[in-house]
Amino acid sequence: MMRQLVIVVMIVIANKNLKRRENYRKPVIAGNWKMFKTRDEALFFILQVSEAMPSSKDVETIVFAQAPLMRCLIKRQGLNLKIGAQNLFYEDEGAFTGEISGPLLKSYKVEYVLIGHSERRAYFYETDEIVNKKIQAALRNTLRPIVCVGERLEERENNLTEKVLERQIKGAFEGVKAIDMKNIIIAYEPVWAIGTGKTATAEMADDACGFIRNEIEKLYGKLIAEEIRIQYGGSVKPENIEELLSKENIDGALIGGASLDPDKFIAMANAAVK
Repeated sequence: MMRQLVIVVMIVIANKNLKRRENYRKPVIAGNWKMFKTRDEALFFILQVSEAMPSSKDVETIVFAQAPLMRCLIKRQGLNLKIGAQNLFYEDEGAFTGEISGPLLKSYKVEYVLIGHSERRAYFYETDEIVNKKIQAALRNTLRPIVCVGERLEERENNLTEKVLERQIKGAFEGVKAIDMKNIIIAYEPVWAIGTGKTATAEMADDACGFIRNEIEKLYGKLIAEEIRIQYGGSVKPENIEELLSKENIDGALIGGASLDPDKFIAMANAAVK
């Protein structure tokens, strides 16, 4: 009887471990430098960090830098760190002064592009429709978008978080094919927690990421919803990243100010391996 009980327990544990492996989503740690760092500062960072990143088999690490910095950083990114673009335009060429095209990014061997960041929405009036067009442009040029969604403080205080996220998700992925979702990462970044020092609790962040996953399931089915990676962004730092990453629906972090410091970025990348 005891032997049978042990066998049953072993089978249950094995099934749980198998389920964990099946649902495994490799963490993504991304730093968004915004409009910070000169060329010399960027070179100092990359020389400190590129060889210190954990294996890309365990975690994807990305730095989103200003466009003029990308070439010098890409040459020194190493095997386990990728340099991404902070923006792209939704047309591949044309009379669009100051914009960056998908083909140009591809020619630099850029793999990732940030789309729909709250600062782009707020300061440059990017709508859900524009975000959608930029996603289509990224996919057309075989770039991998990290698509940002999130609510403002007044929207959260008025219990509109889920309504805002639903609208943004539907708008962003209008016409995007299911097969393309494997190349997309979503970042939940509540606007009220970006650059303010305020951070959503791990539970709040996990609830929002879980809601986003449910919305993806409605659009694309359970398998894609389980596979898509969803980051949290909003005053992430070494002191809170482990708790955030311990949550079921949080698969990484989109990091602002703390990603400017080489030691902090290394620490947060390593935290994702644990």
